[in-house]
Amino acid sequence: MNKLHDLIAARIATSGPITLADYMADALMHPTLGYYATRDPLGAAGDFTTAPEISQMFGELIGLSLAQAWLDQGQPSEFALAELGPGRGTLMADILRVTARVAGFNDAAQVHFVETSPTLRREQATRVPSATWHDNITTLPDMPLFLVANEFFDALPIRQFHRDDNGWREVQVGVQDNVLGPGLSAPANIALMDHRLTDTKVGDIVEHCPALPAITQNIATRIADHGGAALIIDYGDWHSLGDTLQALQNHAPVDPFANVGTADITAHVDFETIATNASPAKHTRLTPQGVFLERLGITQRAQTLAKNLRDDALDQHIAAHRRLTHPSEMGSLFKVLGLYPDGALPPAGLEP
Repeated sequence: MNKLHDLIAARIATSGPITLADYMADALMHPTLGYYATRDPLGAAGDFTTAPEISQMFGELIGLSLAQAWLDQGQPSEFALAELGPGRGTLMADILRVTARVAGFNDAAQVHFVETSPTLRREQATRVPSATWHDNITTLPDMPLFLVANEFFDALPIRQFHRDDNGWREVQVGVQDNVLGPGLSAPANIALMDHRLTDTKVGDIVEHCPALPAITQNIATRIADHGGAALIIDYGDWHSLGDTLQALQNHAPVDPFANVGTADITAHVDFETIATNASPAKHTRLTPQGVFLERLGITQRAQTLAKNLRDDALDQHIAAHRRLTHPSEMGSLFKVLGLYPDGALPPAGLEP
């Protein structure tokens, strides 16, 4: 038990069970006790490792895709180069290093980070001191927007619904014997789930991310109005179905409801919902991460870097390439969706 557990338990005792989304919001983003406010979760000493921490090749290719989109759209003289949930700043540092070779790109770029964690902001400032920080996407400047969101949407709180003979039962978090845990509401006809009655059956589970539509619409409207492109990279699939809630601690699965605030809690991203809310911008086809990176030339880049490596360093480099691209590792589980203005070319590596 800890202070965050006691706070949530007291809230439930006063007002009754809370939604899974409310539980995740407290567990991850409580301003002083939440997971992201209290630690650096990344790397071998943390709880999980993201693609930019695996190899510089990931950030380099993301940077070249965004730079090509900038060139294709006439090289706007100033633009926001933004990242949602930028981790330690590794991805943006790699982007800026490779785009320094694209004449005019870095001079025109204004780096913006959307990040709420004070711990991670300090890490980001050591790698990208020129950045401007935002608590949410609404305060980004009104200018062309070239944006990347790598493993951002998976950390947004979700609601979860179980279908039964009498409607939908929502997962709610309660407390029993001073232990937090999930339960199900009474069945009800929930308007939010009406559109899923035709493609689900009794026993199915559907997840819904309340914040996702508004964030997507904000990005899409900025790109449609001012130009730019977005690369959204995450694990998930086209259509939400099944229980995908998970928690990681020390790189191993743990109970999402035990020791609240000490583990990373995520769920798979429903890319169909992102695409549905992408108007007035256009969206690309959903593409496996491995295919996206291969189209951008990751194997050729890996071969170039390998020429200067030996022994353990070479083995680690080969393993990193495999981890990012192979279907049995991140290559198929992770997907990429691009947003771009009507009439423009899709971002490099993706198809309309």
